[in-house]
Amino acid sequence: MAVFVIFVLGIGNFALHKATIESRNSLVREVPWLRSRRGRQVSLAIEFMVLLAAMLLAGNGWGNIAWAYFLYSGLNGVSAWLILSGRV
Repeated sequence: MAVFVIFVLGIGNFALHKATIESRNSLVREVPWLRSRRGRQVSLAIEFMVLLAAMLLAGNGWGNIAWAYFLYSGLNGVSAWLILSGRV
């Protein structure tokens, strides 16, 4: 069950991450490595590695990692909301 929850949260994280990168917000434009296509791909690859690590840990008996990934997803959601709504 924890792996499924982490997977669903991961889909949301990828969607928020991609929307934030493509938003052309001034905060995102100030990060030099997000200006290039390769930098954006690397940032999505890092997001994938975090998701994969959480799913592997949950699959190997670390069920409480789902709570940590839930917290991580919540922080991602709040930061994406702040950037996409123009509050930052």
